[in-house]
Amino acid sequence: MTHRNIYMTDELQAIYEQTVEFVRNEVTPNGEAWEADGKVPRETLRKMGALGMFGLRVPVEYGGLGLGMLASATLSEALGASTFGGFDVTVLVHTDMALPHLINSGSDEQLEHWMPSVLAGETILSIGVTEPDAGSDVAGMRTNASRDGDGWRINGTKTYITNAVYGDMTIVAARTSNDNRYGITMFLVPAGTEGFSVAKKLDKHGWRCSDTAELVLDNVWVPDNQVLGTVDRGFYETMKNFQNERMVLVGMGVGAAQEAINQTLAHTQQRPAFGGRLYDLGAIRQRLAMRQAELDAVRASMYHAAWLGDVGEDNVKAMSGVKAHGAEIVNQIMYDCLQFHGGMGYMRETAIERMARDARILPIGGGATEVMLEEVAKRSVIA
Repeated sequence: MTHRNIYMTDELQAIYEQTVEFVRNEVTPNGEAWEADGKVPRETLRKMGALGMFGLRVPVEYGGLGLGMLASATLSEALGASTFGGFDVTVLVHTDMALPHLINSGSDEQLEHWMPSVLAGETILSIGVTEPDAGSDVAGMRTNASRDGDGWRINGTKTYITNAVYGDMTIVAARTSNDNRYGITMFLVPAGTEGFSVAKKLDKHGWRCSDTAELVLDNVWVPDNQVLGTVDRGFYETMKNFQNERMVLVGMGVGAAQEAINQTLAHTQQRPAFGGRLYDLGAIRQRLAMRQAELDAVRASMYHAAWLGDVGEDNVKAMSGVKAHGAEIVNQIMYDCLQFHGGMGYMRETAIERMARDARILPIGGGATEVMLEEVAKRSVIA
């Protein structure tokens, strides 16, 4: 059961419990094989689609529940209980990093066409923003799109794109104005489009069961009905979802860190040491108590920042702080939990070894800690 908070409704509690039950039954027992394969089976994603797990943020008129950021915070924390960050991020890129762009900027025709298969897990989405020379600096991208008849011709390279190897459609951001640094447009580019290819599948330190790719767009042509949103406004449309993206990365980390603490408590309370148990040592029990207190604070601040977003308040400062602080705390928790597992914690056969590797990307992806701190600092200047 999740740690109850003032924002947790019966509906959100049910979503949390359903998700935790699903991952513990369907994911945790099978995840090691998926790590070896470097992919999450489509069958598992279809099962999630059939249970309605991809539709929390989708408007009711398009088959979803029409919920807000609090629902995404709940989902991401519950997914973290799987102990497989690669699985968690496969789902969250689809539901909370790519899909919101379709929801926010898609035309009625685009939504009617794509939403049924997206909700069912038949069309898995990825978001193509990051480039070799443009990560957090979105406006620095070089991929460009130019007018060509009744469509657009796209050329460029994208990298570190999750779900791009085995997914079905990438939302690609490309420069459409050379005069305006922020003149960027988003395009719907299905897999298999001529000239659109996976240059290579990337070999990662963690998140081993998520597929991540470098993509090449070589003279890719897409028709006007695959423009997502307004031409030259893609930068601003992309920015709309940044707080949500940052939040779910912290959320999956919170869920995983809680699971790591739980496993470490169980281990230290059973492991004989110095005539008693490891947990009898004050240095260990107090460190775990402090890490739990820190995690509780991250969790509470994350849900509060989500609530701010849901009630229409500007939550950039709050969520950026949560991302910066939370991702670092999750990594500190993983470090200590691995330490307290001793030599066994360093073995590939233990969940904590994998979870520690998976957590390392959290202060990097979705806005590096340093970038997040700048977002907080800029909003802390006293006029």
